Amino acid sequence: MLINRIGDFALLLAIFSIYFIFNSLDYDVIFTLVPLALDYQVWVAGFEFSLIDIICILLFIGAMGKSAQLGLHTWLPDAMEGPTPVSALIHAATMVTAGVFLIARCSFLFEFSPLALNLVTFIGSITAFFAATTGLFQNDMKKVIAYSTCSQLGYMIFACGLSSYEVGIFHLSNHAFFKALLFLGAGSVIHAVADEQDMRKMGGLKRLLPFSYAITLIGSLALMGFPFLTGFYSKDVILEVAYAKYTTLGHFSYCLGTLAAFCTAFYSIRLLFLVFLAEPNGNRASILNAHEGSWRMTLPLFILSIFSIFIGYMTQDLFIGFGTNFWGASIFVLPQNYTLSDIEFINLFYKLLPLLLTILGFISAYALYSFFLSSYYDIKKNKSYKLIYNFLNKKWYFDRIYNEFMGQNILSISYHFSYKNIDRGIIENFGPYGITNNVKNIYKYFNDLQSGYISHYLFLFFFGTILLLFMTVTFYEIFISLDLLLFFISIMLFFDE
Repeated sequence: MLINRIGDFALLLAIFSIYFIFNSLDYDVIFTLVPLALDYQVWVAGFEFSLIDIICILLFIGAMGKSAQLGLHTWLPDAMEGPTPVSALIHAATMVTAGVFLIARCSFLFEFSPLALNLVTFIGSITAFFAATTGLFQNDMKKVIAYSTCSQLGYMIFACGLSSYEVGIFHLSNHAFFKALLFLGAGSVIHAVADEQDMRKMGGLKRLLPFSYAITLIGSLALMGFPFLTGFYSKDVILEVAYAKYTTLGHFSYCLGTLAAFCTAFYSIRLLFLVFLAEPNGNRASILNAHEGSWRMTLPLFILSIFSIFIGYMTQDLFIGFGTNFWGASIFVLPQNYTLSDIEFINLFYKLLPLLLTILGFISAYALYSFFLSSYYDIKKNKSYKLIYNFLNKKWYFDRIYNEFMGQNILSISYHFSYKNIDRGIIENFGPYGITNNVKNIYKYFNDLQSGYISHYLFLFFFGTILLLFMTVTFYEIFISLDLLLFFISIMLFFDE
């Protein structure tokens, strides 16, 4: 919730800024007036920025919160605590895809902000690489798939940053099917082994859960972009567009995206091996009682597996084919930013490199866990390897930095300053506790005056009468003075007229 509130706050600022400059929140009005608002400049921290740049950057920060980009991504793996069907919906179709949709829908704004497009490309490519490397050594089955979602969202985001919004949405659409398949497949496996999620405590489930193995294999191959499955048709196009941009940032995103493709293949095969192909490592009773779910669980998996194989091929021409009118006027790209046609002319090696690295990651993971486990054990004992393993397993220490250095310090400041000094200090002393204590003190004072002596009561009566008369005369004179003053003022105003 806290991470998303940061993104929501930036999104609200963007909406307020849009209303301030365009006096409307209607898409048609805003997009029509954007070229007329390019000269609006604002000063931020001593630097001059275009207001369109500020609006687009704020919109992107909102998208970062929703689509779990680097810096605002930590909520995504934590969302795995929820039920698996909810995880599948969040990751495949609703919340995490909202940021990508927001950027694509606001393409009319982003196209006039090169600064924002460069930022989107940079953050998206780093997120794709970061999440892919983090997924390499996660041991929770659902968290591996969660980080793969984060990585794929990075691909979609940097595709939008390269002005290929239709390609980003195409990958989003394809990703929805195989990611829902993977999550529901993970739920089927977890349900079968008595709610165990640690992959190190599974193994040997291929013979016990053949259907779950088949659909997880299909989902994993589609995720890594294996040829002629759904992910292949959109993921490779994103990388080709990145290379065809022929800019430093475009080649930077291509390199990180290609390395992320290798990592994606590696952790996908690692998941398949540890869960299904390795020797059984789990609780004996759980392994022996493992069983496939009912038809209510298997039927949606079967339907999703069909889509995960064919939907990319079926919708490729619809989404990104030349001459398609599918998008109508909903996406706008400046002519100089359109590079989808250039991918036909790039070097064949750079087209095939992501596929080659994907196959290399596939073979590396399978060989390592099948034939070189003893050598891998020796590598694990190396101190340098331990540092790398801990760095990736602990998610680049983002959670630790946020929790220990930021969260704990904020809580400490909140306790010592806000709670102790303001809540328990100022508010309570001037609020309920202060009132009750003062009432008690006044009550004690008046209680002491009730001495029982008539002389004391006569003195108080006499003193009170004199005080009352003094106040009456004083207030009477003040009122007389005010009346005379108002009388003279009215006469002076009369003569002025």
